[in-house]
Amino acid sequence: MTRPLMTRILLATDFSDGAACAQDYAIYLASHWGATLEVLHVIEAPHRLSVEAESLAAVVQARAEAARQLEQVRDDLARHGITAKVRLVLGNPTEHICLAARDNGAELVVLGAQGLKTSVYGLIGDTVERVVRESPCPVFSVAGFPTERTNSSAASGGLSIRHILAPLDFSSPSLDAVECAIQCAKGLGAVLTLMHVLEPVGYDLDCGIGLIEQEARKRDYWNRQLMELKAVVTSIGLSADLEISGGLPSDAILACALRHHSDLIVMGTHGRRGLSVERFGSVADAVLRRATCPVLTVKTPKFAPGHRRVLPQTLGLSEIKGAEDRIL
Repeated sequence: MTRPLMTRILLATDFSDGAACAQDYAIYLASHWGATLEVLHVIEAPHRLSVEAESLAAVVQARAEAARQLEQVRDDLARHGITAKVRLVLGNPTEHICLAARDNGAELVVLGAQGLKTSVYGLIGDTVERVVRESPCPVFSVAGFPTERTNSSAASGGLSIRHILAPLDFSSPSLDAVECAIQCAKGLGAVLTLMHVLEPVGYDLDCGIGLIEQEARKRDYWNRQLMELKAVVTSIGLSADLEISGGLPSDAILACALRHHSDLIVMGTHGRRGLSVERFGSVADAVLRRATCPVLTVKTPKFAPGHRRVLPQTLGLSEIKGAEDRIL
């Protein structure tokens, strides 16, 4: 019997609308894969917890309220036939989420991309990017759509993942992400779109036909690479198409997701980024901030023991650079 793609899911919640939408997806995925679910809420503590009576009273009150809300989450999950373990801790959200995922062998972390900000709870939304960088497993980030939740919730049976967009630059992390996308598409019965973005180049007034021809050859080369990957994907019985676009990667990916009405974007991330978006912003971060569908970021993929890869793993930057040199 084939081992399911995921058997342990960690849902991090701050009880915001975004977290409620993430809960719906956690229910959907756990029900589909028969996975166990753990729910974690972290009360964000300041670096130095004051011993003043008012500060301690605020923490006690926050803990009591969070415990009540966690019980409501557990009851909601039980109504969907899911028995979940719930945990309440005090400290740094990123550290505790990653620690819980590591200690419990979670294969997926699910959390809302837009969180609730208060003086005690902190902001889960700010935590997402840090979790993506540090998580020991893939992270499923869900944008919050509170006005649509009733119509698309797991309870109504309307929530589903039927189209998956997998952007790739042919680096090892992106190939790992596509491998995850293939397994998700296979398990969920979804259609897969493979996408590569040709980043724009600067032209001056003296650019000639030769440079334009080079760009055309580059596009043709990467289109052939996508065609080869598509052939591999369809050979295992999956439905797949491909797209090659130009422009800024994050803009092109988001536009493609809208055109295809994608239910999920799966993409790799190197997990290296500074805190300044303007200076160190990455494609994955830009997509996370603006996507209107869930985004599964893959830094450290987790596959079942004995998993046989569909895609190669060794097509790295040196091969890409060599290919581009041959084109030019």
